[in-house]
Amino acid sequence: MRVAIADRDPETARGLQEAVQDMGFGATIFSSGTLLITHLQRDTFDLLILDWQLPDRSGSDVLHWVGNLPMPPAIIVTNDSGRKEDITAALRSGADDYVTLPEDSDVLQARIAAVLRRSGRQAPAADEILCFGRYRFRRKTLRATLEENEIPLTAKEFALALLLFQNEGRPLSRAYILDTVWKSVAGLPSRTLDMHVSRVRSKLQLGPGQGFELVTLFGHGYRLDRTDERLEPRE
Repeated sequence: MRVAIADRDPETARGLQEAVQDMGFGATIFSSGTLLITHLQRDTFDLLILDWQLPDRSGSDVLHWVGNLPMPPAIIVTNDSGRKEDITAALRSGADDYVTLPEDSDVLQARIAAVLRRSGRQAPAADEILCFGRYRFRRKTLRATLEENEIPLTAKEFALALLLFQNEGRPLSRAYILDTVWKSVAGLPSRTLDMHVSRVRSKLQLGPGQGFELVTLFGHGYRLDRTDERLEPRE
């Protein structure tokens, strides 16, 4: 999971970052709404934590702008009194929760987990079988099949393929994929990702005939699109 934090107060931002990192997630701090928006145009995040009153624009302004994208869930935070009209405005702008600070880290983490759970971004159980059209993924054994035919995948190829399917239709930046699959390994050649994408595309036969197509987003990353909603496993 990758979380973007935008807050006017550096100390508050660091506290939020520590709470997020203690959950095992990556967290990037932005000091303004404009800086956050600039990064959102070329990077991917699973959750936004926004100060209601950023130095250059309100959290509501950011949410309205983000609404033009495949929007990740968002939590508004504030050090103010948490007026009812602000809470109402935040929720109507698209926020998934509103937290008045200071708040215990345990409560904050529980609120974050609840928002991710409701958005469907929480990781599935290790033994759960995930189905996407004619494809089946079993995380516990790292086994993937296409119409009951096993697809030979390495651990990284499996992780990459499952990440793409779990984010169907969502543009994923190269940085997001590298962080999620490779955990930001220092010095990892850029071509490593491209080679793995090429192998996954070939091994899973990702094309219109199987109902999914892996699209290259030049200058950004990749997106897996469903090409035919009617395609189901053949009997």
